Amino acid sequence: MKSDIIIIGAGPGGYEMAAEAAQCQLSVVLIEKRELGGTCLNRGCIPTKALCRNAELFNNMKESEAFGITAENVKVDYAAVFARKNEVVKQLRDGVAMLMNNPLITVVNGEARFKDAHTVMVGDEEYTATNVVIATGSAPKGLPIEGADLAMTSDDILAMDTLPQSLCIVGGGVIGMEFAAIFNSFGVEVSVVEYCKEILPPFDKDVAKRLRTVLGKRGIKIVTGAGVQKIAKTDGGLEVTYESKGKQQSIVCEKVLMSVGRQPVLPEGLDAIGVTVGRRGIEVNAEMETSVSGVYAIGDVNGLCMLAHAATAQGEVALNSILGENHRIKLDVVPSAVFTTPELSMVGLTEEQCEAQGLEVVVKKGFFRSNGKAVSMGETDGLIKMIIDAKTRKILGCHICGAHAADLIQEVVMAINADVTVDVLARSIHGHPTLSEVVLTVARQFKP
Repeated sequence: MKSDIIIIGAGPGGYEMAAEAAQCQLSVVLIEKRELGGTCLNRGCIPTKALCRNAELFNNMKESEAFGITAENVKVDYAAVFARKNEVVKQLRDGVAMLMNNPLITVVNGEARFKDAHTVMVGDEEYTATNVVIATGSAPKGLPIEGADLAMTSDDILAMDTLPQSLCIVGGGVIGMEFAAIFNSFGVEVSVVEYCKEILPPFDKDVAKRLRTVLGKRGIKIVTGAGVQKIAKTDGGLEVTYESKGKQQSIVCEKVLMSVGRQPVLPEGLDAIGVTVGRRGIEVNAEMETSVSGVYAIGDVNGLCMLAHAATAQGEVALNSILGENHRIKLDVVPSAVFTTPELSMVGLTEEQCEAQGLEVVVKKGFFRSNGKAVSMGETDGLIKMIIDAKTRKILGCHICGAHAADLIQEVVMAINADVTVDVLARSIHGHPTLSEVVLTVARQFKP
């Protein structure tokens, strides 16, 4: 079968690129070895956020007395929570299937392998195209330690239909902290062991510390600067042994989640066709093209930015290259979020990164506790930190910890993407009462 484009992988990068290519009247073969939607929809972003919503609602009910509402005998039916999570995933996966129901898109279920640079095999079937896009995503990786096979991955924990009594999470990154907050809310005794000095290493230290403090008050035991050495079975369950400040310590729990990052999933045959694979993943140029002409790699598999929305944007860049059009997407302006309670979000540089680059910056902060909407919501534990270039007054970074942080950051993303100064934000009228007024408050502090 011959088509204009072969896309290997039907995650957000792959299926959205397929839909866009079809709109441009290009024929597409979309190959997926598992379910439509990829990791994000089936074993990542979506099911995790469904659980986050359950945890948030349960927290609200437990704290409802402060709002004059008495809720007695509130409890979690995790079987129902699990079923709802699966239903959310199914509904969205069915939506992707409908989107792919296009005469220009052929969906093939199976595992792809390269025969040559423009020929892909699935079983005994052969598919050829002028352009091939690799969008095979990533998979959880583990530590090379004794007993690593005793730990669950993020895939495993999302497939777990009962709550453990206790859970130790190895790794305090985005995935680890989201699961820590979720299961703590459901009454599970949660511990987190993080190798770095602070949780969420990519995030600004001020917002990361604030989240660690909040979660610590909720009963989550967080150990930083600790290297896990082994996991072993004991009479009490599983024992996680780690070294912290020169001392060996341990945590005994029922379940262990290994959450130390992800690694690219590479299709078979890349070496044979000459695609260069680096330390992070498949190496690509600014157009997402690999070392082989006409072969592209988007999303987690190239290791540039392991976020679903980054994969989608990279797919647009690759499609524009195939069409011979210039792209105007700024791939370095990508927001990130952590869906804990409270939420975290960021875009641009951290204060530490600015210092490392020798940039002359001005930093200002604003707090939710003085915002009318936040006080009304009972969500006063929040912070917005903004960093600007002292000379150009353009925004270099913004970091938020607080309610709806993932939504609030988008205003700053737009400002950075439009290459405007902080004064544009400061002169923009914001609705009242809204949480976005905290963004305005911070922007106004940068007086010319």
